[in-house]
Amino acid sequence: MGVFYNQQWQTQRRGELRNNQTKAEWLLWLGLKGKQMGYKFRRQFGVGPYVLDFYCTQLRLGIEVDGGSHFTTEGVEYDSERAAFLKDKKIRVLRFTNREIYNGLEDVLAVIKSELFKSTSP
Repeated sequence: MGVFYNQQWQTQRRGELRNNQTKAEWLLWLGLKGKQMGYKFRRQFGVGPYVLDFYCTQLRLGIEVDGGSHFTTEGVEYDSERAAFLKDKKIRVLRFTNREIYNGLEDVLAVIKSELFKSTSP
């Protein structure tokens, strides 16, 4: 199966996710939007059957914000399947917990900036 971006069948779900973003997602978006990091990020971006919280198409870099549902048995299994799919498609994913964002947004942004720099270094 090829990679399909923002498939039409996901449109409603992606809109719901954008309209009902968590506080942690909102805080992180404030630091990512408008090319503040030097690259354009998109919110709730569909890749195949999955929706990434944030995605930089230019660098094939996804960013996920993990709340409580990610730490259930079902959540861990789902994330593992998604991670394998994205890795197979050569998409890197950075993961941060809500707590990391609430307690250290500047540190999270520094990690992202460092990853962006590594992605563009020769």
